[in-house]
Amino acid sequence: MKKISIFLFTFMIAFSIKAQINTPQASPFSKVEQKVGLTDVNLNYSRPGVKGRTVFGNLIPFGKLWRTGANENTTITFSTEVTIASSTLKAGTYAIYTIPNKDSWEVFFYNDAKNWGNPKEWDETKIVAKTTVKSFSMPFNVESLMIDINNLKNDSATIDIAWEKTYISIPFEVPTDKIVMANIKKTMAAEPKMNDYYAAAVYYFESNKNIKTSLQWIDEAIELQGETPKFWALRKQSLIHAKAGDKKGAIKAAKKSLELAKKEKNDDYVKMNLDSLKEWGAL
Repeated sequence: MKKISIFLFTFMIAFSIKAQINTPQASPFSKVEQKVGLTDVNLNYSRPGVKGRTVFGNLIPFGKLWRTGANENTTITFSTEVTIASSTLKAGTYAIYTIPNKDSWEVFFYNDAKNWGNPKEWDETKIVAKTTVKSFSMPFNVESLMIDINNLKNDSATIDIAWEKTYISIPFEVPTDKIVMANIKKTMAAEPKMNDYYAAAVYYFESNKNIKTSLQWIDEAIELQGETPKFWALRKQSLIHAKAGDKKGAIKAAKKSLELAKKEKNDDYVKMNLDSLKEWGAL
């Protein structure tokens, strides 16, 4: 009898586990992964809906701390240090809290990201960065809360929040230049290869650094490609020579790039080279 009772109890437990009903969340979970420069940025948040309600100033009162989402903390993770409103945040995960107001929002990055909703006790010492941003009224309705990473540049981006008819944008900076320059210095002091010369030359060119150094490196990269240089590399060489004031060298590289681009049937590079050659008076 005892064995039968144990068997029946085990069976009932197993049945109850299998019989659990899975239903959709009222505020579905969402994840955003974005590379900003060389920094990985990950957002985790839940997306409540408007559902016919008045959100800001009613469901979310003005002047009150809000978890900026639903369910667990809305969190953001940075793989490197970042700068927000002159505050430097170490690589790590932070909760995002806000205080919405009619014309502006206060935004807090909080280093305790394991709360469900707002912390039971708000600790000012856990605020690693705070800023105030303007809020904008949109001419259309965003039904589900949306948080995204936008306005991407090599060294900065924005955290954009939109819900109902309200939009805010929170700028932050990443240390891309610091990381790249340290990498270039280390690589060039060792045994740089063709791709290293090319990458360093292009970075200097696009970042408006020493153009003579960029010129030296791009020429070295093209020389290391031997008798079969790539049309896209020659295109970049022509632009760097032009920026350095060497029109003759720029035209020579562009003509070679044009020739090879035609062979590869790459219409985009054909057009770009033709446009440059016309601009430089070579056609």
